[in-house]
Amino acid sequence: MKKIKVLQIIKSLGRGGAEMLLAELLPLHDRDRFEFNYVYFLPWKDQMVPALLENRANVHCFKASNNIKILTQYRHVISYVKEHGIDVIHAHLPWAGFLARIVHFKTGVPVLYTEHNKQERYHKITYWLNKLSFNYQSAVIAVSEDVASSIYDNLKPSIPVEVIVNGVNTNKFQRNEQRGLSVRKKYNIPEDATVVGTIAVFRFQKRLKEWLQVFSKAAEVNHSLYGVIVGDGPLKNELIEERKRLKLEDKIVMPGLQTNTVDWFSAMDIYMMTSVFEGLPIALLEAMSCQCAILSTNAGGVKEVIHSGNEGLLVNVSDWSLMPELLEQLTADQKAVEKMGENARMRVVESFSLENMVERIEARYLKAVNEK
Repeated sequence: MKKIKVLQIIKSLGRGGAEMLLAELLPLHDRDRFEFNYVYFLPWKDQMVPALLENRANVHCFKASNNIKILTQYRHVISYVKEHGIDVIHAHLPWAGFLARIVHFKTGVPVLYTEHNKQERYHKITYWLNKLSFNYQSAVIAVSEDVASSIYDNLKPSIPVEVIVNGVNTNKFQRNEQRGLSVRKKYNIPEDATVVGTIAVFRFQKRLKEWLQVFSKAAEVNHSLYGVIVGDGPLKNELIEERKRLKLEDKIVMPGLQTNTVDWFSAMDIYMMTSVFEGLPIALLEAMSCQCAILSTNAGGVKEVIHSGNEGLLVNVSDWSLMPELLEQLTADQKAVEKMGENARMRVVESFSLENMVERIEARYLKAVNEK
């Protein structure tokens, strides 16, 4: 049987949620039926490339230094599609999506696009490019009902939109107490401390300065509270300055980018997010899979995952200032935190497995090829 050749197009292959998910999904795909190719554009963001190559994927970088230059690479991508006999294209995130729609228009190769964010949250230029070009593709995958509703409300699509929620590798993301204790020991966090953490790209939507402020107020009440912020990004210097202003250098660890996030999740008791908007954050699902209790705003798809009071506690996006009191409430009852962590793990295993996600995506590939 001839394999269906899939081309994944994405802006970069760094350590963002969508990029890391591609690497997690690849080993679970049916490699007897599908062959996978990956094209990206930012050569300095290539941390996921080795994992893809190890799993027998073809990976190519068409170098571009900004979004406009990404679009100018469409001729090279068309040549790649023809040379490799690509049957279906799967694009991720807006600028890769714009390029893929040009390729679809020029070649007729089916294009699927995964939408991770609400339209209202995009820059005006991105929003209007999406609005003008959205129907120049075969179908759309939305990562949550919230994202799907935003597509229907803003773009009025004439093409199919299907919700396939993000998943997590529950076998890989399992709590390991010994590895968690090793992290605590390395960074001088007491074994009996309550650790609240997050893993994120340091950008506006995560509201990490507010995260620090929430932690600071809760730590005034609970002196055994410690924090971990894993990641990097454009707001790094601002966060370091805010940590210094709040006099939290001895209380909050900021280790930068980390490859083995299971160790860090295992060191956390509570995973906290202060985001102003989200699609369906993969790091949240990974934290839940590692039995972290959740404290978060109800941004985007978060409210579709967390039942407040069961796997964690939620507040409205605009009510983030209530979070210190909730964090104090959580840290005062360790047994409740442990129970929420157990419930979080159960929720992910039952409803957000990668295996289910892969099965539905492959069905979408087959449908796109057959409809062509």
